[in-house]
Amino acid sequence: MAVNEHFYCMCPTKGSLGSADQKRLASHKAALLEGAKWDVGRIITIRFLNGAPELQQRVRKVAEEWTKLANLTFNFRTSGPTDIRIAFNQGNGSWSYLGKICLQIPEDQPTMNYGWLTPDSPDDELRRVVLHEFGHALGLIHEHQNPKGGGIEWNRDAVIRDLSGPPNNWDEATIENNMFSQYTGVTATGVDPTSIMMYPIPLAWTLDGTSAGLNGELSERDKRFIAENYPK
Repeated sequence: MAVNEHFYCMCPTKGSLGSADQKRLASHKAALLEGAKWDVGRIITIRFLNGAPELQQRVRKVAEEWTKLANLTFNFRTSGPTDIRIAFNQGNGSWSYLGKICLQIPEDQPTMNYGWLTPDSPDDELRRVVLHEFGHALGLIHEHQNPKGGGIEWNRDAVIRDLSGPPNNWDEATIENNMFSQYTGVTATGVDPTSIMMYPIPLAWTLDGTSAGLNGELSERDKRFIAENYPK
Protein backbone atom coordinates (compact mmCIF):
# COMPACT_ATOMS: atom_id res chain seq x y z
CA MET A 1 0.00 0.00 0.00
CA ALA A 2 1.36 3.42 -0.88
CA VAL A 3 2.04 5.71 2.06
CA ASN A 4 -0.58 8.26 1.11
CA GLU A 5 -3.34 5.65 0.98
CA HIS A 6 -3.34 5.44 4.79
CA PHE A 7 -5.92 7.38 6.78
CA TYR A 8 -4.29 8.99 9.82
CA CYS A 9 -5.93 10.09 13.05
CA MET A 10 -5.84 13.83 13.69
CA CYS A 11 -5.63 14.77 17.36
CA PRO A 12 -7.11 18.23 18.08
CA THR A 13 -6.14 19.94 21.33
CA LYS A 14 -7.43 23.50 21.09
CA GLY A 15 -11.11 23.44 20.14
CA SER A 16 -12.80 26.32 21.90
CA LEU A 17 -10.09 26.81 24.51
CA GLY A 18 -9.01 30.31 25.45
CA SER A 19 -5.45 31.49 24.84
CA ALA A 20 -4.32 30.79 28.42
CA ASP A 21 -5.57 27.21 28.22
CA GLN A 22 -3.93 26.76 24.82
CA LYS A 23 -0.56 27.79 26.26
CA ARG A 24 -1.03 25.47 29.23
CA LEU A 25 -1.87 22.51 27.00
CA ALA A 26 1.06 23.21 24.69
CA SER A 27 3.40 22.54 27.62
CA HIS A 28 1.58 19.46 28.90
CA LYS A 29 1.26 17.20 25.86
CA ALA A 30 2.56 13.73 26.79
CA ALA A 31 2.18 9.98 26.44
CA LEU A 32 -0.55 10.58 29.01
CA LEU A 33 -1.51 14.25 28.91
CA GLU A 34 -1.38 15.10 32.60
CA GLY A 35 -3.76 18.06 32.38
CA ALA A 36 -6.33 15.94 30.54
CA LYS A 37 -6.39 12.91 32.84
CA TRP A 38 -9.79 11.96 34.26
CA ASP A 39 -10.30 11.48 37.99
CA VAL A 40 -9.85 7.84 38.88
CA GLY A 41 -13.26 6.19 39.27
CA ARG A 42 -14.98 8.78 37.06
CA ILE A 43 -18.23 7.88 35.29
CA ILE A 44 -17.78 9.29 31.78
CA THR A 45 -21.05 9.97 29.97
CA ILE A 46 -21.16 9.33 26.21
CA ARG A 47 -23.72 9.67 23.44
CA PHE A 48 -23.78 9.27 19.67
CA LEU A 49 -24.79 12.26 17.60
CA ASN A 50 -25.51 10.22 14.48
CA GLY A 51 -24.66 6.90 12.84
CA ALA A 52 -26.50 3.65 12.21
CA PRO A 53 -27.58 1.85 15.41
CA GLU A 54 -25.64 -1.30 14.54
CA LEU A 55 -22.48 0.75 13.93
CA GLN A 56 -22.95 2.54 17.25
CA GLN A 57 -23.24 -0.81 19.02
CA ARG A 58 -20.03 -2.10 17.44
CA VAL A 59 -18.15 1.02 18.51
CA ARG A 60 -19.50 0.80 22.04
CA LYS A 61 -18.51 -2.85 22.42
CA VAL A 62 -14.90 -2.16 21.44
CA ALA A 63 -14.64 1.06 23.47
CA GLU A 64 -15.67 -0.69 26.67
CA GLU A 65 -12.56 -2.87 26.51
CA TRP A 66 -10.65 0.07 27.96
CA THR A 67 -12.83 0.00 31.11
CA LYS A 68 -11.77 -3.59 31.79
CA LEU A 69 -8.31 -2.16 32.45
CA ALA A 70 -8.98 1.35 33.78
CA ASN A 71 -10.94 2.39 36.86
CA LEU A 72 -13.40 4.35 34.74
CA THR A 73 -16.99 3.70 33.69
CA PHE A 74 -18.49 4.53 30.30
CA ASN A 75 -22.16 5.49 30.63
CA PHE A 76 -23.70 5.56 27.15
CA ARG A 77 -26.84 7.71 26.92
CA THR A 78 -29.25 8.63 24.16
CA SER A 79 -29.96 12.20 25.28
CA GLY A 80 -28.96 14.94 27.66
CA PRO A 81 -25.61 16.59 28.36
CA THR A 82 -22.66 14.23 28.03
CA ASP A 83 -18.89 14.37 28.38
CA ILE A 84 -18.04 12.64 25.09
CA ARG A 85 -20.11 13.05 21.93
CA ILE A 86 -19.41 10.78 18.96
CA ALA A 87 -20.12 11.62 15.32
CA PHE A 88 -19.67 9.68 12.08
CA ASN A 89 -19.14 12.67 9.82
CA GLN A 90 -17.63 11.31 6.63
CA GLY A 91 -14.76 13.29 5.15
CA ASN A 92 -13.88 14.89 8.49
CA GLY A 93 -11.23 12.37 9.50
CA SER A 94 -11.08 10.27 12.64
CA TRP A 95 -10.06 12.11 15.78
CA SER A 96 -10.76 12.67 19.45
CA TYR A 97 -10.02 15.37 21.96
CA LEU A 98 -7.57 14.26 24.62
CA GLY A 99 -9.09 13.19 27.92
CA LYS A 100 -11.20 15.71 29.75
CA ILE A 101 -10.44 18.52 27.28
CA CYS A 102 -13.79 17.40 25.85
CA LEU A 103 -15.48 19.07 28.83
CA GLN A 104 -14.53 22.44 27.31
CA ILE A 105 -16.20 21.74 23.95
CA PRO A 106 -19.74 23.13 23.41
CA GLU A 107 -22.49 20.57 23.95
CA ASP A 108 -23.72 20.77 20.37
CA GLN A 109 -20.33 19.77 18.93
CA PRO A 110 -18.72 16.32 18.66
CA THR A 111 -15.66 15.53 20.74
CA MET A 112 -14.83 12.39 18.73
CA ASN A 113 -15.37 11.58 15.07
CA TYR A 114 -15.12 8.44 12.94
CA GLY A 115 -14.78 9.88 9.47
CA TRP A 116 -14.22 6.66 7.55
CA LEU A 117 -16.15 4.05 9.54
CA THR A 118 -19.45 2.82 8.08
CA PRO A 119 -21.72 -0.17 8.75
CA ASP A 120 -19.69 -1.99 6.10
CA SER A 121 -16.33 -1.43 7.79
CA PRO A 122 -14.58 -4.73 8.58
CA ASP A 123 -14.21 -5.66 12.24
CA ASP A 124 -10.42 -5.38 12.31
CA GLU A 125 -10.46 -1.84 10.89
CA LEU A 126 -13.23 -0.70 13.24
CA ARG A 127 -11.48 -2.27 16.20
CA ARG A 128 -8.16 -0.59 15.43
CA VAL A 129 -9.71 2.85 14.99
CA VAL A 130 -12.02 2.71 18.02
CA LEU A 131 -9.33 1.44 20.40
CA HIS A 132 -7.06 4.24 19.17
CA GLU A 133 -9.60 7.07 19.48
CA PHE A 134 -10.77 5.98 22.91
CA GLY A 135 -7.13 5.85 23.95
CA HIS A 136 -7.07 9.56 23.12
CA ALA A 137 -10.32 10.02 25.05
CA LEU A 138 -8.54 8.65 28.13
CA GLY A 139 -5.72 11.15 27.66
CA LEU A 140 -3.19 9.19 25.60
CA ILE A 141 -1.32 10.96 22.80
CA HIS A 142 0.31 9.47 19.73
CA GLU A 143 3.16 7.22 20.74
CA HIS A 144 5.62 8.61 18.20
CA GLN A 145 5.38 11.92 20.10
CA ASN A 146 6.40 10.31 23.39
CA PRO A 147 9.46 12.36 24.44
CA LYS A 148 11.10 9.36 26.12
CA GLY A 149 11.89 8.01 22.69
CA GLY A 150 14.56 10.63 22.12
CA GLY A 151 12.88 11.99 19.01
CA ILE A 152 12.65 10.78 15.43
CA GLU A 153 14.78 12.20 12.62
CA TRP A 154 12.01 12.90 10.16
CA ASN A 155 12.22 13.24 6.41
CA ARG A 156 9.98 16.26 6.69
CA ASP A 157 9.54 16.77 2.96
CA ALA A 158 8.30 13.20 2.49
CA VAL A 159 5.89 13.40 5.43
CA ILE A 160 4.45 16.73 4.30
CA ARG A 161 4.14 15.55 0.71
CA ASP A 162 2.24 12.38 1.64
CA LEU A 163 -0.04 13.80 4.33
CA SER A 164 -0.91 16.96 2.41
CA GLY A 165 -2.35 14.78 -0.36
CA PRO A 166 -5.35 12.43 -0.34
CA PRO A 167 -6.87 10.82 1.60
CA ASN A 168 -5.77 13.03 4.54
CA ASN A 169 -5.28 16.42 2.84
CA TRP A 170 -3.76 17.99 5.96
CA ASP A 171 -2.39 21.51 6.00
CA GLU A 172 1.13 22.08 7.32
CA ALA A 173 -0.07 23.24 10.75
CA THR A 174 -1.97 19.97 11.23
CA ILE A 175 1.05 17.96 10.11
CA GLU A 176 3.31 19.89 12.48
CA ASN A 177 0.96 19.29 15.44
CA ASN A 178 0.38 15.60 14.77
CA MET A 179 3.77 14.52 13.44
CA PHE A 180 6.67 16.71 14.51
CA SER A 181 5.70 18.36 17.81
CA GLN A 182 7.61 17.26 20.90
CA TYR A 183 5.87 16.92 24.25
CA THR A 184 6.79 17.77 27.83
CA GLY A 185 5.11 17.36 31.22
CA VAL A 186 4.77 13.62 30.72
CA THR A 187 3.59 10.52 32.47
CA ALA A 188 5.20 7.99 30.17
CA THR A 189 7.19 4.83 29.71
CA GLY A 190 9.66 4.33 26.89
CA VAL A 191 8.28 4.40 23.37
CA ASP A 192 6.27 1.28 22.54
CA PRO A 193 6.35 0.59 18.78
CA THR A 194 3.53 -1.97 19.18
CA SER A 195 1.17 0.43 21.01
CA ILE A 196 -2.33 1.01 19.65
CA MET A 197 -1.39 4.71 19.89
CA MET A 198 1.53 4.39 17.45
CA TYR A 199 1.10 5.74 13.94
CA PRO A 200 2.18 3.53 11.05
CA ILE A 201 5.51 5.08 10.05
CA PRO A 202 7.04 4.01 6.72
CA LEU A 203 10.82 4.04 6.32
CA ALA A 204 10.49 6.74 3.66
CA TRP A 205 9.32 9.16 6.35
CA THR A 206 12.46 8.96 8.49
CA LEU A 207 16.20 9.49 8.08
CA ASP A 208 17.28 7.35 11.04
CA GLY A 209 15.69 4.00 10.12
CA THR A 210 12.66 4.39 12.40
CA SER A 211 9.51 2.65 11.18
CA ALA A 212 6.34 1.14 12.63
CA GLY A 213 3.51 -1.02 11.35
CA LEU A 214 -0.24 -0.65 11.50
CA ASN A 215 -1.11 -1.85 15.02
CA GLY A 216 -4.60 -3.21 15.61
CA GLU A 217 -4.64 -4.31 19.26
CA LEU A 218 -3.69 -2.99 22.68
CA SER A 219 -0.10 -3.92 23.44
CA GLU A 220 0.87 -5.44 26.78
CA ARG A 221 2.48 -2.11 27.68
CA ASP A 222 -0.75 -0.26 26.76
CA LYS A 223 -2.63 -2.49 29.16
CA ARG A 224 -0.15 -2.08 32.02
CA PHE A 225 0.19 1.66 31.52
CA ILE A 226 -3.52 2.47 31.54
CA ALA A 227 -4.10 0.17 34.54
CA GLU A 228 -1.32 1.89 36.48
CA ASN A 229 -2.63 5.38 35.71
CA TYR A 230 -6.29 4.52 36.42
CA PRO A 231 -5.85 1.90 39.17
CA LYS A 232 -8.80 -0.18 40.26
